[in-house]
Amino acid sequence: MTTEEWLEKVDRELGRVKGRNGLLVGALEMGLRALALMMEEAARVPKAEAQGAVGERTVRANKFVLEDERGGMRAVLVVAADMPTLALFDTAGTPRAVLGILAGGPGLTLADENGKSRAVLSVLADGPGLTLFDAAGKTIWRAP
Repeated sequence: MTTEEWLEKVDRELGRVKGRNGLLVGALEMGLRALALMMEEAARVPKAEAQGAVGERTVRANKFVLEDERGGMRAVLVVAADMPTLALFDTAGTPRAVLGILAGGPGLTLADENGKSRAVLSVLADGPGLTLFDAAGKTIWRAP
């Protein structure tokens, strides 16, 4: 292989890596923006209401199911085993995004149209983590 061929190969690989990193950064930015908006909204809830004061606008339950106009489940907010979880479903009823507070910390899982996890973002005691999976469920990238 000549130096020119080698440089072309390296340049192509660098282009692929840049493309993957761009997608990853975009997805991470979207996730962080959504999380920031959710935290902002949670901070607006008056402290007395969040701590249990009953008011006219307070609804209390351990599970909420959001349905579309056809009655299909599109979102579920539930607290199970002291772990709050929000799951979002596509029109076929497949869970595509799950946000939860697990025993070790918060986590966000994004799934493909088959319901297989493709990206998992978490913040645990030892730090943040991000793992990407291929369609077969094999880890293709992990940080740190």
